[in-house]
Parts: sequence; structure tokens; C-alpha cells
Amino acid sequence: MGLGLRHVAVVVTCWILMLCSVFETSYGSKTRHYKWEVEYMFWSPDCKESIVMGINGQFPGPTIRARAGDTIAVELTNKLYTEGVVIHWHGIRQLGTPWADGTASISQCPINPGETYLYRFKVDKAGTYFYHGHLGMQRSAGLYGSLIVDVADGEKEPFHYDGEFNLLLSDWWHRSVHEQEVGLSSRPLRWIGEPQTLLINGRGQFNCSLAAHFSNGSAEQCKLRGNEQCAPQILHVQPNKTYRLRIASTTALASLNLAVKNHKMVVVEADGNYVQPFEVDDMDIYSGESYSVLLTTNQDPSHNYWISAGVRGRKPATPPALTLLNYHPTSASKIPLSPPPITPRWDDYDHSKSFSNKIFALMGSPKPPTNFHRRLTLLNTQNTINGFTKWAINNVSLNLPPTPYLGSIKYGLKDAFDQNGPPENFSNEYDVMKPPVNANTTLGSGVYMLGLNTTVDVILQNANAIRPNLSETHPWHLHGHDFWVLGRGEGKFTKEDEKKFNLKNPPLKNTAVIFPYGWTALRFVADNPGAWAFHCHIEPHFHIGMGVVLALGVETVGNIPNQALACGLTGKRFMNPKQN
Repeated sequence: MGLGLRHVAVVVTCWILMLCSVFETSYGSKTRHYKWEVEYMFWSPDCKESIVMGINGQFPGPTIRARAGDTIAVELTNKLYTEGVVIHWHGIRQLGTPWADGTASISQCPINPGETYLYRFKVDKAGTYFYHGHLGMQRSAGLYGSLIVDVADGEKEPFHYDGEFNLLLSDWWHRSVHEQEVGLSSRPLRWIGEPQTLLINGRGQFNCSLAAHFSNGSAEQCKLRGNEQCAPQILHVQPNKTYRLRIASTTALASLNLAVKNHKMVVVEADGNYVQPFEVDDMDIYSGESYSVLLTTNQDPSHNYWISAGVRGRKPATPPALTLLNYHPTSASKIPLSPPPITPRWDDYDHSKSFSNKIFALMGSPKPPTNFHRRLTLLNTQNTINGFTKWAINNVSLNLPPTPYLGSIKYGLKDAFDQNGPPENFSNEYDVMKPPVNANTTLGSGVYMLGLNTTVDVILQNANAIRPNLSETHPWHLHGHDFWVLGRGEGKFTKEDEKKFNLKNPPLKNTAVIFPYGWTALRFVADNPGAWAFHCHIEPHFHIGMGVVLALGVETVGNIPNQALACGLTGKRFMNPKQN
């Protein structure tokens, strides 16, 4: 009786004060409530004022922190005036809530200007995650933030640390995303170019020498003082302690390498899954990935040390992002004695592969099934259609329809998307080492229909782009599931390569990279009913077609909110229920 009255009192007080965002529920879990408004605003991410997309007047958006088993409820209001919006909760599997995945045209309709939409979902697994816009190129506009899930009450992490920091990495352009989108849709293509600045927690410095600033040098253009929007967030640490760095990359284009001068890092988590700890001097991180590393402050405490994030995988035209590891009691304004870490050469792929090949699942982690039911071999190529540059998978460039797949499949609306499934393989004659003989592609909106609870293999096959001697790095992200990374190799995948698969302790991830002219093999169990995006996480690549849609068990999905489907043919169906 007393507990019930206390619970009611807490809830009433929260509503009166409008300050409380957490409400108790049963079994020790909580429902964490948030009210968000998404809008454009003036901001200076790199000390140069721009228009950014923010949440509740913040950039990046507010950090969500919860425990495994909690429910997140975000009441999102679109204040953009002229465009829709959705938010994808990257790495959260949305078990039982596929309509909350936040993918326009796939899991829901865009939230129209002035409308409010409730995202309600459970965070079932501890780990380092983030969220971001998933309509057009709104992630590039700054619509992103961190989502941290701690272990459930009564549970412990399999490693010890004394404190933690969160590092959300991103890249920034001075050209608006609308201009970038028009360029990508132009004939001929106008590429977005390399970013002007790299950001750590939404802060960077354009045309500014941090070293000169910290030493009170003559960096006239470095206007950090009085500008909290771009001043670096310094990591203040105590000597001889171990800190957990939660690192996530929401970059639109850049692959990055992170290093802390004179300090080793021990990798312990990847994409919300524990890994066998291994030590590195630096680490590559691709768009869509997240890691936790342990850093021990065992260096001379009378000095500070640079933290650096530099470009990998593309010829860099962007200076590294910098901030400081500041040892107590040394002044944070004291410049380090040695220069920042040197980012490995951008095309040193052996260095990148060496890091990726060290990632193995922690002992006791789930193991993959030994056999698969179905295999999709996805050839990644650059193509053209009527003079427009596209990316394509098995010669089909994804063209998302106005009606969300989740609703059109659920209600059997056959006119909503291509009913012929896309190709599951490509010709054995195709030479992945050369530009395509015929660069023409087709637009398509077909879906790979998967059997519920079947085991699916995906072979991501990279190839030469249209230009000779060019093959790019692509990080692929799967919604709704984690997958095992069974292996990777050079050239074209063959049956013989299956002998190289790691079925003993492959890492579980939700984002995996394919290197130039290579392949990466993934395996997952299709056990989460819904319609799910699987795509390159480089924003402009997905924008012009580099992705596919997977659907499974949609007929078993119930209680889809009407608001999620109130557009396209599903919207017409709700207005006229007799129409199929």
C-alpha cells in the first residue's frame, strides 16, 4: 500500500514539475520519457556559424542513458516547417517494435511538420549506441546523439573501470545538406567533397591550430574563448586510474582512426557486444560502428596528452580532430610536449585489416549456426542511369517508395513496391577488379523476403567503381539484427573461401566494413519480424542507391500504430478500409 502511494506521488510530482523523465515500472525496469522538438538553428560546430539540425536547442542532441530492460519513450515533435523527419535508434534491435526503427519509407512514414510521433521501444542489451536522422541526409545536417545502455540492475560488466567518457565522432560540411542533395541528384553528379572539419561531441575547429591556442600562440582565427559551442571537450582524468572510452562514429563520409598519445587502449566492446580484450596503439572506426576501450592513465601526470581522430580510407583533405587528455592537477591549458599522434596513411589497408582481424567474441558469447538456409551475394558497384550516377547492388539501385514496406507488406498492397525480388547473386563472368563493361543500372524497390527464423548468409562483394583503379571502403549496417562476421578476403569470393570462415568465435556486430576489391561474409538468424534496411552507412552512398531491404515475418507483426503508416497507399487504406 505504502509503495503504491509513493509511486503515485512520484508520478504526480513529475507531471506537476515537468522535470522528471523516468517513471518506475514493474520488475525493476523503468520507462524513461523524453519530449523532443527537432528544429533548425544557428550553431558553430567548428567555430564557423552554420545551420544545424538540433533537438531541444542542443547539438548534438541530448544523450539518452538507460539500463538494459528499460523502455524508452520519446515524444518527438517536428518543428522543421517544410520537411518531414524520422530518427533511427542505431544498434537497438527493436524486438517486437519494428515500427519504432525510425526508417522513412521502410518502417514508418516521415513525421510531418507540426506533428508529434511517439517512439516507444525496449533497450534489451547493454552497450554503446547512438541515434540519428534517417530521412534524406538529415544525419549530415547534425541530427544525431548518443544512446548509452548500462547493464541491468544486479549485473556487472566483464571488466573494471573507474570512470568513463563518451566520444561521439562526426564530420561537418559548410555546404548545406540541401545543396549536397541537389548535387548528388544532378546530371552530371556534383560530389559533396571532403568534410571541412571533424567533430568530437559536436565540437571542432576550422582553420584553427589547437596547439597554438593552448600555448597562447598567435592563432588569430582560433576563436575558442567565449564560444562554448566549438571549444573542445577536454577529458579530465586522475593519474593511475582506468577509464572507459565509449566511442561511436556517426560520420556521413569519413572513416576515422583514433589514438591517444603515449597511451595504449584495450578494446572490450564492439557494437554493443563484448569482445575478447586486445590492446592497440590506435583504432580504426567506420561510420555506424561503436566501441568501448579501456585506457589506463599511467603516464607522467605533469603533462597533458593529445587525443586525435584523423581520416582513413579516403585521401584526406580534412585536418584531424583534436582534444586533450588532462591529468590532474596539471592545468588544462598546458600544451603537450609532443605533437599529436600521426594518423596512419589513408590507404594503408593492411593496418585497417590488422585491427579488424583482432576482433573476436568474448568467451561465452552466442555462436553462429554451422549451416545456412539461404545466401545472398551482394555485388557493390557504381553505375549510371540516364546520365545520373548511382550506386547499385547486383545492378539494382535502391529507390525507396512513398509507402513504408512494413505497412504495404502487412496489408498486401502489391502496387506499393516492385513485387519481383531483386537478384540474389551476380554473374560469375563479372570482373570485380575492373570497371563495369556496361555501367547502366536500373532503379528498383524490390525486397528480399526471408523465412522467419532461418539462417541467412550475406556475402558483401566489393568491386571497381566506374573510374579505373578505384574501389572504396564501405561500412554496411543491418537494422533489426546483429550478425556474425565470419570472415573477409581479397578479390572475388569463391566456394573455397568458406573454408576460412570462423565459426568458433566470430564477433557479433551490426556494422561491418568491406575493403576495396574484397569481400566480407556475414551470418545472422532472421528472427525479428519486420521490414529492415541493410545499407552502406556512408550517407551520400545510401542516398543514391547503395542499400537493400529485408523483410521477414511481417504478417506476424501486430499493433502497428496508424500514424506510422498514414502516408502513401497505407494512408489511403486507413481512410478507406474497404480498399485493398
